[in-house]
Amino acid sequence: MYKHIVFDVDGTLMNNEYAILRSFQDAIRETMGKTMEMEELKFCLGIPGENAIRQLGVENTGGMLELWIKKLAEYKDTVCEFDGIVELLEKLKKSGYKMGIATSRTRKQYEEEFKDRSISAYFEIVVCADECVTPKPTAGPLLKYMELTGTDKSELFYIGDSVYDQQCAANAGVDFALAGWGCSGKEMQAERILHTPEELLCYL
Repeated sequence: MYKHIVFDVDGTLMNNEYAILRSFQDAIRETMGKTMEMEELKFCLGIPGENAIRQLGVENTGGMLELWIKKLAEYKDTVCEFDGIVELLEKLKKSGYKMGIATSRTRKQYEEEFKDRSISAYFEIVVCADECVTPKPTAGPLLKYMELTGTDKSELFYIGDSVYDQQCAANAGVDFALAGWGCSGKEMQAERILHTPEELLCYL
């Protein structure tokens, strides 16, 4: 049934919530001169950085985004793959599945923060937020993925940790599973909830 397994990055493949929130906090303090608690900034998770910055009322989103990316690099040592992700990807590969990514990162963010990691080699097609007509929560990223691969929506399975991922899949008519390992503390409901990466193999 499914031929392509597509993943979100942040909070799904990578455990980097702390790095994202702390670097955003630092960028806000340096740019706007105010301190916001990390809990207040969780709205930024799962959407393009530019959109998150715009919600703060900042007009020069480009300048602040550059600073945010720079600050994020300072916390790279706190970022790692979730337990079980590497094993999952290896088993999916051996089972013949094609794997891809649909992310709210820009291509530049993806290149700088993810491409050099060893797990990036598992993914043949990567769709970034600035490479589709509209980003999540619209269907844009998954429609672009289907366009690039010539894949029908019935052959696609999408895994993400946020409501934006869930809405993206629903808008594209693609089956979705919630990465329960990466959405701790978020009040979300989904038809399919995977508590560990290994559970995906049981579902497939």
